[in-house]
Amino acid sequence: MKRPFLIDTDTASDDAVALIMALRCPEIEVAAITTVAGNVSVGQASRNALYTAELCDSNVPVFAGAEKPMTRAHVSASWFHGRDGLGDHGYPLPRRAVEKLSATDAIIDTIESQPGLVLVTLGPLTNVALALQRRPDIAEKVSRCVVMGGAPCCEGNVTPAAEYNIWCDPEAARVVVRSGLPIELVGWHLCRGDAVMSLSEIQQVLSFGTPVANFAVECNSHAQEAYFQQTGEQGISLPDPVNMAVALDPLIVTSQSEHYVEIETESELTRGMTVVDRLNVTGDARNRDVWASRLLERSKAKIVWTIDNARWKQALYAALK
Repeated sequence: MKRPFLIDTDTASDDAVALIMALRCPEIEVAAITTVAGNVSVGQASRNALYTAELCDSNVPVFAGAEKPMTRAHVSASWFHGRDGLGDHGYPLPRRAVEKLSATDAIIDTIESQPGLVLVTLGPLTNVALALQRRPDIAEKVSRCVVMGGAPCCEGNVTPAAEYNIWCDPEAARVVVRSGLPIELVGWHLCRGDAVMSLSEIQQVLSFGTPVANFAVECNSHAQEAYFQQTGEQGISLPDPVNMAVALDPLIVTSQSEHYVEIETESELTRGMTVVDRLNVTGDARNRDVWASRLLERSKAKIVWTIDNARWKQALYAALK
């Protein structure tokens, strides 16, 4: 039996590579893709998801979701991924259209019909939060919820305090981390350093000569330049494919631990910060009042601290050959 996946995405360049990894994995059945406003508008995210699915010869249904965060205006990441999210290379429109059902309804229905599925999130958590607000009980029917988001140990990639997916809709992220979903948080720190696809590795991928390999490199061209300007690191950083690799193969994780997590929603300085109780001090007298609601809920998240970079890249290469 193939493992069922439900993927929620704001499909831009690295999201597209993550979708390829899932759609081309013989052990996985992607039951549905839901799209959300984030890197690009939800309409563009839907077109990009459909185009990527077609590239993989997949007819997976795509459902369009939230056009903006729960309480805030939408701020895209076009500065990083380009206006169309795929590096502005003029890819053709997909042949298929999105399904009529909303992403919120699709999330609820898919989890109800396939209890035990793996939920993989690659963008802001708006759709998932809206589904949980309508049907809180779906949280207990998900076996794993692998979330690309947060900067649990270090600086963010959109502000000094926050990673983009959480920063974009922190209110939604707060709903999700408080929901009881079995969250595995795969933060931005895991796609840096040795996890980056280096210049020589880019050439290796291009040598595969497959349409998906060429697309994976080309659609990340704008992101590669933006990442260098941001960090000074050469190569292509792929946070969403790293997240997907963890979802596909938990043995990629080399260290993780379980902690209370909270999301900052009120401060503009630290908006979207993923506050992780790594030292387990939330119950101390000086912290107890602030963390009271989290302590009552008793729901913790697994935080992934390190991964096997060689194993993650093997997973990437296998999908692109």
